[in-house]
Amino acid sequence: MSAEATGPVSPGAPRKRVRSRLDLRRLGRVAMRGSAARDRLPDAIGHVVEAHRAHHPDASQEALDALRRAYVLAESSHRGQMRKSGEPYITHPLAVTLILAQLGAETTTLVASLLHDTVEDTDVTLDQVREGFGEEVCYLVDGVTKVEKIDYGAAAEPETFRKMLVATGNDVRVMSIKLADRLHNMRTLGVMRPEKQARIAKVTRDVLIPLAERLGVQALKTELEDLVFAILHPEEYAKTRALIAENERGRNPLAAIADDVRQVLREADIEAEVLIRRRHFVSVHRVRMKRGELRGADFGRLLVLVNEDADCYGVLGELHTCFTPVVSEFKDFIAVPKFNLYQSLHTAVVGRDGGDVAEVLIRTHQMHKVAEAGVVALGNPYAQAASEEPAPDGERADPTRPGWLSRLLDWQQAAPDPDTFWSSLREELAQDREITVYRADGGTLGLPAGATCVDAAYAQYGEGAHFCIGVRVNDRLTTLSTALRDGDTVQILLAPRETGSGPDAEWLDHARTPAARIAIKSWFAAHPDGLEAPESAEPRPGLTVAGARHSAANAVVDLPGASVRLAGCCTPVPPDAVIGFAVRGNVVTVHREGCPAVGRMAALGRGPVGVRWVDSAQCRVTLTAESFGRPHLLADLTEAIAVEGVAIVSATVEPPTEGRVRHTYTLQLPDAARLPGLMRAMRKVAGVYDVSRAQHRAAATS
Repeated sequence: MSAEATGPVSPGAPRKRVRSRLDLRRLGRVAMRGSAARDRLPDAIGHVVEAHRAHHPDASQEALDALRRAYVLAESSHRGQMRKSGEPYITHPLAVTLILAQLGAETTTLVASLLHDTVEDTDVTLDQVREGFGEEVCYLVDGVTKVEKIDYGAAAEPETFRKMLVATGNDVRVMSIKLADRLHNMRTLGVMRPEKQARIAKVTRDVLIPLAERLGVQALKTELEDLVFAILHPEEYAKTRALIAENERGRNPLAAIADDVRQVLREADIEAEVLIRRRHFVSVHRVRMKRGELRGADFGRLLVLVNEDADCYGVLGELHTCFTPVVSEFKDFIAVPKFNLYQSLHTAVVGRDGGDVAEVLIRTHQMHKVAEAGVVALGNPYAQAASEEPAPDGERADPTRPGWLSRLLDWQQAAPDPDTFWSSLREELAQDREITVYRADGGTLGLPAGATCVDAAYAQYGEGAHFCIGVRVNDRLTTLSTALRDGDTVQILLAPRETGSGPDAEWLDHARTPAARIAIKSWFAAHPDGLEAPESAEPRPGLTVAGARHSAANAVVDLPGASVRLAGCCTPVPPDAVIGFAVRGNVVTVHREGCPAVGRMAALGRGPVGVRWVDSAQCRVTLTAESFGRPHLLADLTEAIAVEGVAIVSATVEPPTEGRVRHTYTLQLPDAARLPGLMRAMRKVAGVYDVSRAQHRAAATS
C-alpha cells in the first residue's frame, strides 16, 4: 500500500493543518458506516467538495457526481483495509484528495486521486476505472500505480518512478497526485521504524522535493522539506523550532514595517494586500546558516499582493522611493520567470527606524496562486489541446512540459539499467537552475546551469555528438569543456560519420547532464578500443614504456596490447620528464611529473609505469598567453603561431580583467622540438608578457 502509517502531528505545523488531520480521523469513522445514498454526496467527502467549490464555484453537478461515484468505489474497495495506525485505509485517499482540492485541482484530478490506490491495492482493474470514469482518469490512476515488486525485485522503486515520470510527460497531473500522496504519507510516518522513516525521507529529499520545486508546487515542497528535516536532522530541527518559538514570544518588527508599507501604498492609491509570510523551518535554518545570528525580521517576509502586473512595478517604485532599498536583493522574476512558472518581484528595504531589513515579495493574486500550487493551479492544461490535431508521435501537445522534463524523458530511454536511471535521475534533479542557449542554425536548447559545450552537443545531436570535433560559442572557437552562460550562441562542429571518430574519454569530465554522460559511456561500452584514441593523445609517436620491445613510433609497449595516450590535463611533450599509469582499456596514460594528477594516482595506490621519450615527433600541446589588452592582439598572436608552422586546434580568449587578457591555445606541432621556439615567438608579440604550458583539471582516473 502506498500509505503505510499514521503518526503524530508534525511539530510546528500550522493550526489549519492540525484541524485538517483531526477532520480526517472523523472522516474515517464516517467512511466505516458505509456508502451514502446515490442521490446525495457522502458526508465523508464534504470537506473535499467544499475546498473544490472554493476554487471552482461553477463546478457542475456532473463533476460532483463523478466525485461521489469515485468515493463510493474507493470506500467499498478499500473497506476492511486498515493503515498501520489503525485508521481505515480510506482516510488516505481522502486526505490526498483534500490536499489537491485545497490547491485548486480540477475534478478529473480529484476523481483520480480518490481512486489512485484502488488498482494497486484492491481487486479493481484499470478496465473498470476506464469504463466508469473515462480514459483520462484511467491514465492518471495507471500513472501512479506502482510496478509489481514480485516482477522487478530491488528495481521496483526506480522503475516505478521511471513509469510515473514517463506518464507525467504526457499528463503532468500524474505527478501532482504522487506529490500529494507522498505528503500525506510523510505527515503520517511517525509509527514506522526509524530506519524506514530515514529511507523514505531520503528518497523524498532527493527526488520528490526537487520534482515539487520544478513543477512549482511550493505549498507541497515547503512542507515536505520540513518533514524531511525533522526526520533526517532532528537536532538541527529542534534548534530551529526553539528559535522560531522564542521569536514568536517577542516583538515582530515586520508588523511595524508592514503597517508603514500599507500606509505608503494607500497614499499612492495602489490597491494591495500586505501580509506577513512566516518562513518555514528549513528556510529559517538556511538563513541561519547564511547569516549566523538571526534578527526578528529574518523569521519572515512581507508579501504584497496586487491585481495587475503593472501594479507590481508601481509597488516596487513606492518602496524604493519611501524606504532605503537593499539593491543587491532585487530580482525580477516577472520579466524573467523561473523555469517552474514562478513569477514575483523580490526586493528588501530598511525599516523607517533604520534597524531591521525586511525582504519583500511582490506579485499579483494570480501569480500567488501559481507560486503556491504550480501546475496544479493550471486546472486542466489539456482542455484546449484535446481539440487540436495529435502530434506525429501520438502524444498530446503539453503546454506544461518544461525543458528539464523533455530532457529527462529522452535520456531515460538510454539508461541501460535501473541503477543508472536512479543515480542519473538524482543527478538531474540536483540541478536547480536552467539556462537557455541559442543554436547557430536556429532554435534554442534548455540546459541546466553549469552545462558545458559537451552537454550542448549531445542535447542538440544525441548520439551524433560522438563525431563532434569542435565548437564555437558566440562566434569564437573554444574548447568543449567551456561552461555555457544563459544567452550564449553555440555552433557544434561535426566530422563526417565515415571518419570513424568517436568521443574523447575526457569528455566525461566535462559532461554535466545525464544525457551526455549516458551516451558517452554507452559509446565506450560498445567501442572499448575507443579508449585508446582520445583527442588529447593524437598522435602517439615519440614515447616508449620502459622495457618495451619497440619504440612508441610503432605504439608497442611492454603491457600486452597496451597503447599510450598523452594526458590532456598536462599535455606532455619532449623533453618533459614524464611518468605513466595503467588505466582502463589496457592504456598507459602519460603525465608530466609535476602534474597534480600524479599525486592523486599515487594516493589511489596506482603503481607508476616508467616511460621515456625515444624520438621527436609531432604532438599536441596547450599554451596559455598572458597579455595586456590591445586591438588586434588575437590576430597578431595567431599570425605568430602560423609563421612557426603550427596548427591551431582550438583557442579560447577569456574576458579582460583589469586590462589583462588570457589566451589559451591547443596546438598541433609537426615536431616537438619546435616548442621552445614557438613560445619565444609568442612572447615577442607586443603586449604579451608571459607564455606557459597550461595545466587543466584532471580526474583521478585519467
